Parts: sequence; structure tokens; C-alpha cells
Amino acid sequence: MILRIDFNSDEALYMQLRNQIIMGIATGRIREGDSLPSVRQLADHISINMHTVNKAYAVLRQEGFVKLDRRRGAVVSLESDKRQALEEMKNEMAVAMAKGICKGVSREEIHRLVDEMFDLFLSWDKPEE
Repeated sequence: MILRIDFNSDEALYMQLRNQIIMGIATGRIREGDSLPSVRQLADHISINMHTVNKAYAVLRQEGFVKLDRRRGAVVSLESDKRQALEEMKNEMAVAMAKGICKGVSREEIHRLVDEMFDLFLSWDKPEE
């Protein structure tokens, strides 16, 4: 699993880790049923505190991306509540769009950006089945 953590970013490390794992799932690099590295392994691998990894895994569990299994640790397990996912996306996008509108981004530019981002996920190299 390749993770890119920016230690100079203002974004919390656990959120960067959470986001990277979600991106991995969305692009197919991490699949449903895959076990994530143990908290200790991942913390050692990217040189961060174990509590940071634990917090990221807890958020992923709370958001329905992983389940915690006593034997396998954190396992990707997607809960599919499309209505809830759409509501969460709407809330998260509202602030991003408001920022863009304040900076003069047009409706057409927003549509183009959403299409570009969606196409990026569809074009990502998916692992062989």
C-alpha cells in the first residue's frame, strides 16, 4: 500500500491517512476484504505515532469503510448506504463550492472539475480480477 503523507500540511496526519485509504479503495488499489496493515506496522512504515494510525482506523470504521476483526485487524468492509453517502458528499462539497464561488469559480468550471475528478477515478489502473 502506497501512502503519501505530507508532514508539512496543515491537515491532520490521521485525516491524510484516512483520505489516502479511501482514495485507495475508490481506485481499486485496496479492495473490499483486504486487511490493512496493523497499527504498529503502518506507524513504523510511515514514521508516525501509533495513536495517529489508530485514530485514522477508528474514523474509517465509524464512516463504514472498515470493520475491526480480532484476528485480521482492520479489514476493508464497505457499508453501502447510498443515501447517507450522498448526504455526506453534499455537506463536504458545500464548503468547497462556497470557497470556489467566493473566488469567482463559475458553474461550468465546477461541473468540469467534478467530471474531471470522476473520470480520474474511472481511469485509474485497476488491479486484475
